[in-house]
Amino acid sequence: MNKLWAGRTAGKTASLVDEINSSIGVDMRLYKQDIKGSIAHAEMMAKQGIVSEADARLIIEGLTGIEQDITSGALEIDMSAEDIHMFVEQELTNRIGDTGKMLHTARSRNDQVALDTKMYCAGAADDVDEMLVQLMKVLADKAEKTTGVIMPGYTHMQHAQPVSFGQHLMAYAMMFERDRERLADCKKRILSRSPIGACALAGTTFDIDREYEAGLLGFTGVALNSMDAVSDRDHFVELLSALSIIMMHVSRLSEEIITWCTSEFSFVKLPDEYTTGSSIMPQKKNPDVAELCRGKTGRVYGNLMSLLTTLKGLPLAYNKDIQEDKMPLFDSVETVELCIEAFIEIVDVMQVDEESMYESAKVGYINATDLADYLVVKGMPFRDAYNVSGKIVSYCIGRDVALEDLPIEEFKQFSDLIESDVHERLSLKTCMEKRNSQGGTSPEQVMKQIEYIRSII
Repeated sequence: MNKLWAGRTAGKTASLVDEINSSIGVDMRLYKQDIKGSIAHAEMMAKQGIVSEADARLIIEGLTGIEQDITSGALEIDMSAEDIHMFVEQELTNRIGDTGKMLHTARSRNDQVALDTKMYCAGAADDVDEMLVQLMKVLADKAEKTTGVIMPGYTHMQHAQPVSFGQHLMAYAMMFERDRERLADCKKRILSRSPIGACALAGTTFDIDREYEAGLLGFTGVALNSMDAVSDRDHFVELLSALSIIMMHVSRLSEEIITWCTSEFSFVKLPDEYTTGSSIMPQKKNPDVAELCRGKTGRVYGNLMSLLTTLKGLPLAYNKDIQEDKMPLFDSVETVELCIEAFIEIVDVMQVDEESMYESAKVGYINATDLADYLVVKGMPFRDAYNVSGKIVSYCIGRDVALEDLPIEEFKQFSDLIESDVHERLSLKTCMEKRNSQGGTSPEQVMKQIEYIRSII
């Protein structure tokens, strides 16, 4: 394919240069964004009288046909082309003749690439957001069914206090809510600064209307410095950062599910279709999907660091190093979407073992804080109540008896404030239900959390 950039040079390059310079295998994903941007550019040039209305219509019809043919499979992208931008322009010229060569008037590949990638990032933010909505929905649905399921809550991976399994799930829904906020904020910033019209780095001598062209593409404004516009890849970094945080949350949930599936916990079970076996141990049933999502988190982190490293030493304006921006972006988007899709299904199908959770919650004196609260209600200062409760726990440990099973006579050895109602107050069910403060673990509060999440999705 002819090199459209051949000017000062003859456009003839060594095969090794062609190989290292080519990005078509990566940026071919941008064909829709490239064509959409080119159609808007043709419309703007016709409006400004830079090209005739007839030529603009011919260009737009040609571009529309190219998009339809690529999408349907009727047109294969030529992998010998340097990039998708060159391929589309060359194909347009092949179809409509010299009129196709007018399309690149008043723009450069520099602002063209920046525009295409911004549109891709905005679309990717929307796509991931829609998937997060589905994940939050299944979390809320599963939480509603388990608001009354008691499990041990942990701090430092030690039994801490009894909590609702539903609340545990809703904690992740809240994380994904923040992820959606980050994506929305990222998209807002992307669409407030269209780079088109910046050309190579210094703008153009043509009487263009950047605001009009930006508006056609859904942008609310334009980048106000042309050098910044073509070299800016903040939107890549910001989106990759948001995706990395999403994967951090996915990985934390992965770790929980992996732990809950162990024989030591047995809190949840996954259907056979979502597990794998061992090539040598026939009894194994491994939560490999969760493990793989946990592992892919490092890959997404690596993509962010790769891009930051590429950008950190670049002078203004455009440098070919920036061509290395797209593979980390595409890989991260595809990886995150795959992992979210997996967890939508996993959360939906995982089976909760209520009995195992309850039996585990009975271990570790996780109602000790409730005993201290009980004493405070009876009139004892909290610090004194804390010390008395600690002594009673130590006493129970020495006799291998649960707090709620200690006879009232033995309770009274520590405080006369303790009465027969202490046993009901220390039941795990009461302990969970009493934590009715806003955001707490009581079924009532968990339902409020569920209702909130449903109201925003």
